[in-house]
Amino acid sequence: MITTVTLNAAIDKTYYVDDFRLGQVSRAAKMFSFPGGKGVNVARVAHLLEGPVTATGFVGGHNGRFIEEQLTRQGIPNDFVAVEGESRLCLNIVDAAGQSTELLEPGPDINAAHAEAMKRKLRSLAERSRIVTLSGSLPKGLPASYYAELVAVVHEAGALAFLDASGDALVQGLAAKPFLIKPNEQEVEKLLGKKLERESDLYGSIHQLMRDGIRCVVVSLGAEGSVAGCDGQLYRIRAPRIEAVNTVGCGDSFVAGMAVAVHRGDSIVQALKLATASGTANALMPEAGNVRTEDVGRFLNEVSIESII
Repeated sequence: MITTVTLNAAIDKTYYVDDFRLGQVSRAAKMFSFPGGKGVNVARVAHLLEGPVTATGFVGGHNGRFIEEQLTRQGIPNDFVAVEGESRLCLNIVDAAGQSTELLEPGPDINAAHAEAMKRKLRSLAERSRIVTLSGSLPKGLPASYYAELVAVVHEAGALAFLDASGDALVQGLAAKPFLIKPNEQEVEKLLGKKLERESDLYGSIHQLMRDGIRCVVVSLGAEGSVAGCDGQLYRIRAPRIEAVNTVGCGDSFVAGMAVAVHRGDSIVQALKLATASGTANALMPEAGNVRTEDVGRFLNEVSIESII
């Protein structure tokens, strides 16, 4: 099984507004509303890719019940920890040029009892899982070290931890040595404390992170694809060229593809191909964290991967 963890689950609303301007009334041409948060997006795409997945995390209030009900309706098993307060709303406004403007609520406060309940829940799920993905921001009340604590729980249960976080949560999470991390260029610079002037500067940085105990490091380069290091080998991945509709959720779809492929025992190259194809397919969808399997299949043959010495 694959377990996805979303500590700050949300209802994601995407508004398509042809003439969006600050300080004026705008009318949406269309709107989509889905259970969201990065880990929930991972769960949905993993489910669409026919991976056995269960979603967990914190939910609260009416919004939390909506998240659980909609996931169940979509056929995605879920087992959340209920907390006081309301799960957040995340608004994404897409204008006629395809530019996104996001408004993200903070979400509920998490107390010590909730944090311990989440560890117990995760331990139970991780014992039945091969892979656990930990994605997104930490809600108020949790220390920056909390992801490191959860990675330790995952390891104790015998599962692989995929960590897709940023800032101090990622920095401190590295201490627990997750199997996979997925920073962007700016986050790699923060992790290593140095400026990267050119793409080739990433190579030594990724090798350093692998030497530090991270078996798989994927650095996103946006539309240019990614550079990955897995078990000591570097790869340059180039994504198919497309006209993107909505890029929110592409990273989550990448993580989902990677998790599904590793879960079923694919080679690292095949896993990187499925991950890249899934991330690209998400960009064609108006909603975040969604793919058409026919798009994923088509893009699998168009992903280019070369080994870097």
